[in-house]
Amino acid sequence: MLGRKPRIWMPDQFYHIVARGNRREPLFHDPGDYHIFCYIMKQVYLNNAFELASFCLMTNHYHLQIRSVDQPLSKVIGLFNKRYADYYNTKYSVTGHVFEKRYFDSVILDKEGMLKVSRYIHMNPVEAGMVDIPEQYPYSSYQTMFSDDKRITMPYFDVKLILGYFSGNNRIENVQAYRAYMDGVELENSGACGHFSDFV
Repeated sequence: MLGRKPRIWMPDQFYHIVARGNRREPLFHDPGDYHIFCYIMKQVYLNNAFELASFCLMTNHYHLQIRSVDQPLSKVIGLFNKRYADYYNTKYSVTGHVFEKRYFDSVILDKEGMLKVSRYIHMNPVEAGMVDIPEQYPYSSYQTMFSDDKRITMPYFDVKLILGYFSGNNRIENVQAYRAYMDGVELENSGACGHFSDFV
């Protein structure tokens, strides 16, 4: 029987990552679980730099739009899952696998792909019937992209990675353009461009 092919890591590219609970069982049962996962991401970031362009933590899986800077991406995701599994098994007094053994990964090669993956991730709770609009879901990066709250401490998440694809004169205009894109406005009509804008 052939072993699994090693994952290909392209340090300059973002990837869409999906990791599911074992047997598609819940990964997150209460707000504390979601917060612990974000805390684990922050702790991993301190020694294994990475960048998140968007993310969404669903009940039995999570989505990341992520680029690993110094370490193979498989190592970073492995650290997320191992540390969260240790927490989960301790909290809920269970043993065995918390995640499916193989997470999904897909490399993103261009700006259209970056925007499409971001929209897909942020629309996940809407498509699942959990909320009516993405702003209502508390465990994704969508709200954070539009927030000026300085108490938010996610050094691994940078709003410019997505909002910077829009050619507004300032952050507010780029936010409006991204909202239009989320609503289905075509790229050529929403102000999308191929460079980062200045944020003020």
